[in-house]
Amino acid sequence: MTEKQKMLAGQAYDSRDPELLRAYHRARKLLQQYNTLDSENLAERNRILGELFQQKGSGVWIEAPFFCDYGEHISIGDNTFVNTNCIFLDNNKISIGKNGLIAPYVQIYTASHPLNASDRIIGKGTDTRYLTSTRPVSIGDNVWIGGNTVIFPGVTIGDNVTIGAGSVVTKDIPDNVLAYGNPCQVVRKL
Repeated sequence: MTEKQKMLAGQAYDSRDPELLRAYHRARKLLQQYNTLDSENLAERNRILGELFQQKGSGVWIEAPFFCDYGEHISIGDNTFVNTNCIFLDNNKISIGKNGLIAPYVQIYTASHPLNASDRIIGKGTDTRYLTSTRPVSIGDNVWIGGNTVIFPGVTIGDNVTIGAGSVVTKDIPDNVLAYGNPCQVVRKL
């Protein structure tokens, strides 16, 4: 099994594997182009996002700068808006539905590391590596995620949800609710 296959299966993997590094560098080149592109050049913006993401629906708008690890594990539905300075660490699948509003500085993480240093650190000196494991993140349709929210690996957010600004989402959020806080909790039904 390759390191990429391990990564997508949620097993411990080495993120400095040559295949993963090639994908990482490919994404960095596309992100550099995207983040420095004239905002009026819509055709080129759409071309780059189409090349970067696994799937990009029509009407998707992503403000620059935008950051991700690979891009190829991200799917975004129609008419979703991602505001400035968002970070999507797509070491596993990140799926965002249609009509989403993602506020500035939202961070979506799919990667985690073993808690014990002896389990996390492999190799020595300049050959030091850190084991990582992943879980996908899924965000439903018609979701508004407030600014500076952090979404943890393995979280599923249902449809028609509002997540308040500054939340730390550590567990699944059901459909049709307002949730916020650290840790994020359901406050009421919508």
